Amino acid sequence: MIDFSKARVFDLNGTNISIEDVAFIAQAKPGQIKLQITPESLKRMHASRDVIMNIVKKGKPVYGINTGFGALASRQIAAEDLEQLQYNLIRSHCTGVGRSFSREITRAIMLSRANCLIQGYSGVTPETITLLLEFINYGIHPVIPEKGSVGASGDLAPLSHVALALIGEGEVEFQGKIMRSDFAIHQIEKVAAKLGPKDGLALINGTSVMLALGCLALVQAKRIVKYADIISCLTLDAVRGTATAFDERISFLKPQPGQVDVSKNLLTLIKGSEIIFSHPEDGKVQDPYSLRCIPQVHGACRQTLRHAEEVLIIELNSVTDNPLVFVETGDVISGGNFHGEALALCMDYLAMGLAEICNIAERRVEKMMNPHFSDLPAFLVKDSGLNSGLMIAHVTMAALASENKYLCHPASVDSIPTSTDKEDHVSMGVTSGRKLHEVIENVQHGLAIELLCNTQGLEFLRPLKTSPALEKVYALVRKHVAPIEQDRTFHKDIENLSRLIQSDELLKEVESVTGKLL
Repeated sequence: MIDFSKARVFDLNGTNISIEDVAFIAQAKPGQIKLQITPESLKRMHASRDVIMNIVKKGKPVYGINTGFGALASRQIAAEDLEQLQYNLIRSHCTGVGRSFSREITRAIMLSRANCLIQGYSGVTPETITLLLEFINYGIHPVIPEKGSVGASGDLAPLSHVALALIGEGEVEFQGKIMRSDFAIHQIEKVAAKLGPKDGLALINGTSVMLALGCLALVQAKRIVKYADIISCLTLDAVRGTATAFDERISFLKPQPGQVDVSKNLLTLIKGSEIIFSHPEDGKVQDPYSLRCIPQVHGACRQTLRHAEEVLIIELNSVTDNPLVFVETGDVISGGNFHGEALALCMDYLAMGLAEICNIAERRVEKMMNPHFSDLPAFLVKDSGLNSGLMIAHVTMAALASENKYLCHPASVDSIPTSTDKEDHVSMGVTSGRKLHEVIENVQHGLAIELLCNTQGLEFLRPLKTSPALEKVYALVRKHVAPIEQDRTFHKDIENLSRLIQSDELLKEVESVTGKLL
């Protein structure tokens, strides 16, 4: 069995986790974390469950408890069939298709769903949610197909695959193998969940999949925008640009918060560069927009992160089930908190912001390729002609930037009616989230290409050095990628640098000189 003696304990009450907590838990290995429900929340969950059972006892028809679902809501179900109703719901709703979500996204999905139900407004059996948390603690990961949710009435299909695993009928990944969930549950010495009235519906009727996608994307996005500032500064020095456009007095006359922060970062990063002061009279009064307008563009992109964080943190600690149980009055009220419109819109917006990071970076890479602008060898290689250098690395970046443009078509402006038009407006939020993760992957590869190019550009400016902070970047890059003396396979270099951008290692090196960047 797994030793939890050194695990970081999270006492969950449904309202007390952060987006960073989601990312930490999603990446944790068995034994590193232990999730548990606070006694106060357990008490409220039991009280909420009592309300459900009282309704069952009275026999009054209440949606989701003793009726059919969706367009079948008018069909009352006999008391002796209520458990079977919930099992039928889960089995019939397991209709997901396509690749499975990653381990990290799956863990974030489970956490998001549990955090919603722990608040005690769903009437779900507490033991079922305790088992869901044990899945996370022990590293049991349901196999959840990516496609099948329209983002309203809950992320029904993907969450049904989670619920199927809880009742011992689904497939899970456990200890590196795919197996039936009942076997994995037995391995951790637990028993499969037993569904009662409303349990199945509560497990699947909410925004947990799109929320998980948004939270993990935002954590990556926060890292990306800092790396964009760092890498763009290296490009500025590689092409011997000027930092005068970053003067804070300019931004204070248009004090968009993101722009102000980026200007401060850029000036901090470039401070102490020998290169920046080596060409005061070279006639470059104004650089192209991709260099001169970094604060305005990167700053605007940061605004999309601010909006996304505002929406996501509210959703993360909210109740997105339906119907909702109000213990104090005994009311069970149907509503629409399962609708993911707010999440879909903010993730589409965030995707556009991150795509612009890649768009402007692609223009900077082009400037380095062009010897007429950069005064560097064509395609950043000696003996160009014999060597093609980074010519096609730029083409790859152009492909990434262009792919992002179609990925940024907003899924949230689409809707398609389902369930005989009962569910006649949907958010497509999971589609927004999936596209967002593709954009992030493209941006990371794009920034890796820019980093490959600008560190190579610095080779031609030696013995001059860039700033102390950026020299740290150069030194770390050289641990992963050698200088380019002649043509070689650059695919591996790009992948190495992309992995570096996905980590915090480079940022830690920079901030050891600059202090914490904004």
